[in-house]
Amino acid sequence: MNVTVENLAPCKKLVRVEVEAQKVDETFDSVTKEYQKEANLPGFRPGKAPREIVVRKYAKDIEQEAKRKLISEAYKKAVDEQKFDVLGYPDIEEIQFGRGQALQFAATVETAPEFELPEYKAIPVKKETRTVTEEDVNRALDVLRQPQTNYQTVDRAAGNGEIVVVNYTGTIDGKPITDLAPAATGLTEQKNFWVEIGANTFIPGFAEQLVGARAAEKRTVTIDLPADFVTKELAGKHAVFEVAVVEVKEKTLPALDDAFAKSYGAESFEKLKEGVRRDLEKELDFKQSKSIRNQLVRSLLNRVTFELPETAVAQETRNVVYDIVQENAKRGVSRDIIEQQKDRIYTAASQGAKERVKVAFLLQKIAEKEDIKVSQEEIALRISQLAATYEIPAEKFVKDLEKRNGLIEIYDQVMNEKVIDVLQKHAQVEEVPPGTEVPNPS
Repeated sequence: MNVTVENLAPCKKLVRVEVEAQKVDETFDSVTKEYQKEANLPGFRPGKAPREIVVRKYAKDIEQEAKRKLISEAYKKAVDEQKFDVLGYPDIEEIQFGRGQALQFAATVETAPEFELPEYKAIPVKKETRTVTEEDVNRALDVLRQPQTNYQTVDRAAGNGEIVVVNYTGTIDGKPITDLAPAATGLTEQKNFWVEIGANTFIPGFAEQLVGARAAEKRTVTIDLPADFVTKELAGKHAVFEVAVVEVKEKTLPALDDAFAKSYGAESFEKLKEGVRRDLEKELDFKQSKSIRNQLVRSLLNRVTFELPETAVAQETRNVVYDIVQENAKRGVSRDIIEQQKDRIYTAASQGAKERVKVAFLLQKIAEKEDIKVSQEEIALRISQLAATYEIPAEKFVKDLEKRNGLIEIYDQVMNEKVIDVLQKHAQVEEVPPGTEVPNPS
């Protein structure tokens, strides 16, 4: 067998293979014998039909099977001899094939990139010396109080932190706002709309102009909408709102006592407070660990440069585009806007895909060097956790994974996490004061 290799691109090769005529004829003979054994032809006992009749009857089938067998075996042998780490399936082009002549074919293959691993142990990372403070706990307790807020109508002027219930109409240049922005119906008119003074949850500057207002009072609120206003047609415009105050409401939060704690299933307020602190500490640990792991991956990416397989990048780009489009759709972004931004989305996706593919090759190579394995038990545990998260029966979740070849993705997830565990274990951690610039977790 003769093999020649031509480099088409850094990770793409053209492998030309020639198999001698003798081997071709031998394969034709062996395949013919197999057909002879299985042939069931009229007038002959099974397996006893004459060779020439079997060849005449199954000529095309024998030829196809001989070709498949020869190309499959020759391709595998060529790849093994050349020590190629092939990705995906080859593109096979038949050049010459037939009895009594050499088989010639060409296989276009993509291969894993070749590179030297950078030093991946003792990578320097930064960790903020943050702790959970009493102030953090109190803020969290205030968040827990919010769902139990009581709103009591009061007969007095509205002050900071109070709710003003209003009816309003909005205009720009004397015309309803929807004349400029048809989708902005909520800015054009609202009934019984709640505005909290000081919360800055509505248009900036709106609530502040209602300080001192009382029920049944009318006010004119004027606002210069900011240049980066979410509705582009209204950005920088001068808006006028005619406001009628319906009522003023006082916010009353529940007392931080044992009764409040029991509403959250705690024995006492002190027990609730302890639980909140533990949760905040776990959250802080998670964020710090994620930041460190993100720094480790970013450092690896910056330490080595190598070419990437085009097909792998293209496939990952499609995956990233899909994720971006789905995320925008969930946020309510219309198809028209997504279509208008498709070039920007693709550019961002392409860059993100290249990094993800590069990280995958780096982590895979570290796994090989460190002899890191993933067991069936670890895969089963991850599947069980994901099924519970998505509230899907485990058996159905597995079937869905199998349909889209998702088990490989699960394997890669677990493997990558184990590799990053090793990197984190050996990382050179520098503790820095709070507020020091540290890469955000991605």
